[in-house]
Amino acid sequence: MNGNILLPRPHYASVVGHVVRKITGYYIDGETPERKAFGVLAGTPESDGFVVTAVFPLLVNMRFNDRLRQDMDEIVSEHAIPSETPNEQRGWIANPAELMAIENVCDENNWLLFGNYHTHRVAWPHDPRRDTCTNLDRSLSAGNGQWTFIVSAVDLHRPLIRAFYEGDNAREATIKLAS
Repeated sequence: MNGNILLPRPHYASVVGHVVRKITGYYIDGETPERKAFGVLAGTPESDGFVVTAVFPLLVNMRFNDRLRQDMDEIVSEHAIPSETPNEQRGWIANPAELMAIENVCDENNWLLFGNYHTHRVAWPHDPRRDTCTNLDRSLSAGNGQWTFIVSAVDLHRPLIRAFYEGDNAREATIKLAS
């Protein structure tokens, strides 16, 4: 898997804007009100990686759906490192209706849904920048064929984005910002 991702600055701004808005507590109608951001990225494959052509912030976290909660609780309990955020509030399950609408847009434009992003906002003593995938991220990303983008929001004035294929920290992409 080639590891170069061209991220146009307007799409970078979309991701960072989504993260800052959510972490600072500004929510839009219909959005799950919680201080974390998740989304997906679409693009076109190139010989040496991908060019991001669209960013789709996800609005609804199905994590709190009674039918889905227990499965996520088990995964989080097994793979997550204790943190400031209680385990029962960790994780994201995308709304299938949102994903289908995004897939339709991608199909109409000949884009490939190739990545997903989420925030890490709490510094840990052993990982103060929180810019790599955790055990939980790796467990949830293994075998999905996508790039997992970690948006370190420990310092909202200097967010950092890194991407790892299937959540594997040893398979990092080079992200290049473009005009």
